[in-house]
Order: sequence, then structure tokens, then C-alpha cells
Amino acid sequence: MNTEGVFNLFTMAAIPRSMKALVKAKPGQSYEYKDVPVPQPGQGELLIKVNKVAICGSDITLYQWGEVAKTIAAIPFTPGHEAVGEIVAVGPDVPPEFKIGNRICVENHYYCGHCYQCTHGEPHICQNLSQYGHGKGTIYGGCSEYSIVPARYAYLLKTNLDDSKAVILEPCGVAHQALDSIHPKGEDILIQGCGPIGMFAIAIAKIMGATKIIVCDIIDAKLEAAKQVGADVVINTKTQNLREIVMKETDGNGVGRLLDATGFAPLINTCFTLLRKGGAVVLVGLPKDPIHIEDPLPNVVFKSLTLKTVHGRRIFKDWEETEKMMSENLINTGPIITHDFPLSKFEEAFSTLMSGAGCKILVTPGK
Repeated sequence: MNTEGVFNLFTMAAIPRSMKALVKAKPGQSYEYKDVPVPQPGQGELLIKVNKVAICGSDITLYQWGEVAKTIAAIPFTPGHEAVGEIVAVGPDVPPEFKIGNRICVENHYYCGHCYQCTHGEPHICQNLSQYGHGKGTIYGGCSEYSIVPARYAYLLKTNLDDSKAVILEPCGVAHQALDSIHPKGEDILIQGCGPIGMFAIAIAKIMGATKIIVCDIIDAKLEAAKQVGADVVINTKTQNLREIVMKETDGNGVGRLLDATGFAPLINTCFTLLRKGGAVVLVGLPKDPIHIEDPLPNVVFKSLTLKTVHGRRIFKDWEETEKMMSENLINTGPIITHDFPLSKFEEAFSTLMSGAGCKILVTPGK
């Protein structure tokens, strides 16, 4: 047993018996904000005091509880798959590096450890994936004052990075993996979409050495924010001709690299026309409609393109790389983190998220 014990007397004194949490106990929109018992960590588990949680587009799906939610989540559960917290108690057989007082971020892709992907260095795309904050394999999530996290899925922070930045390492890691897969150094790149992952991609592309960063969206305010993060050229596809500007900015060649963070099928369908021969595209956004390719011979086959997709973060490579970038202040998070709500005002937080008025929205439990 770990020498800290399960709940020694010292840690018990600081841990209440009950806590506030969001819970979806039955099908339907929204969550209950209620008192629930503080759980005890079992074998290999940590109890963390949640400092910050961030919500994203997929959280809208779970909040509204439509048909898609029924396939990616299971009731009952507490939402919040992007979380940072402090270890306040440990269960038996927890590795000694996890000490009370350490801060961790949650790797929400709970891998099985024995499938083909897990045994070949790709646990983030495990065949039997469970997910924190989705009710898949665990009822726990970050929208609670305390939470249970198995130590194997806990990323130990290596710096004193502020909680507000630490909690967004999860989506930042997605952008990092995506860009790392297409090697943007020395290339012009088009980034489609200025949501949080698109914004992180802008900053990371700059760090990785992209020569010109072209960004498109349909909201002028987001495009202005993109400039602050590192975009060189911004295009409003509602009022401007995307292809015409991309070709002008690349001397008629097309971009060498393209990252889609919209999931908007019509935009994905035409993106291949914007790539130069020998280019590479990575799809990060989640399409809700079928994707097809216009004129596949000239636009794909004869261009000898590379197509990549990503899901999640490499464990824990992308966490380590993005924490380093954040700790060195290489990523301007000011335009990205737009709101921070108390957990008690979760309805306002979700309303803001669904309205599109914010970019990255944080929530603070215990308030």
C-alpha cells in the first residue's frame, strides 16, 4: 500500500464529507447542481480537489442530450473532461511520484492497456476507450469540487503553470498532435476555424516554424483574436473568396499544409482544392455530415497528398510539449480564455458556450 494510506487522518481533516457537483442522472437537457458524497479513492486511484474545469463544443452535446450524446456518453455521470486539480488523498498501490499536494491534469482518454493500439504505443486511440466526464467507464468528471482519477491517467504537472493555463493543455495537446503529424516548418498553412483548437493551432504553427499562417472563419471578432494569437492573413468566408485569397497569398501554388478545426463538411469537401501538390491536410473538427471529394483525380490523387486525422493527445508527449510552450509564455492565451464562471453559475456558462460569444470557457468548482 502507498505510505499515504487511503484516507489518513491528516488528509481527512481537510476533506469534507459532501461536495457540490453537476450530475446528469436521467435523460434530458442540463444537469442537477446538487450535494453528493465526496468519494474515496480505491486501488490505484487519486482523489483530487478540482481547481478548474474547461468546457468545449462536445459538452454542448452532453448538456442537450440528443441522439449523438447517447452514443458518446452514459448516464449517470458528472461532466467536465478537461480538468486540473490537486491531489488530496491516494488509494493503495499508487506510484510513489503521486504525492499529496501535487497538481495533475486529467487525460480523459481512459485506455484499457491490452488492445492492439495500447500494446503498440497508441493508447490514446484504444479500441476499448472509456472517457472521464462522459460516464464511459467512470461516473466522475471535473464539474465537481472533488473527483476520482486513476493515477495512470493523471498527468503530473512539471511546472508552476497557472491553473487557468493548465486546464487547457488538453485541447492544446490535440492541436499539437495534429500539427506535429503534418510538419508545418517552412510551409504556408491554412487553419480553418477559430474555435479553441483552431486558435491553439495558430500559435503552435508559429512556434513550429510555419512561414505564413492563413486563417478563415465566419466571425470577424474571432478573426481579430486570431491575429493576436499569430495569424498572418485572416479571411471571412462569408464575405470573401477563400480560394482566391489563398492562391494570391501562395503565388498560385496553394498551401503546403492545411488543418481543419471546423468539422463543417462543405468546407472540408473543397479544402483539397486549396492544397499544393505534395501537400498535407489534417482533420481535427468533427463532421456531422458525409464528406466527399470534388474532382478526386486533379484535387487529390494527382496531387500526391497526405491525409491525417487525430483523436485526442499522445500520452503523455503532447501534454509535455504544450506545458513547456505554455510555461515559456509562447502561447498568447489572453484572446483564447474569454470567461471563467463559478460552478454554481453553470447555466450561464453553458449559455455563453452555446451562443458562440466566448472562445475557451472555464468553470471554477467551490464557488
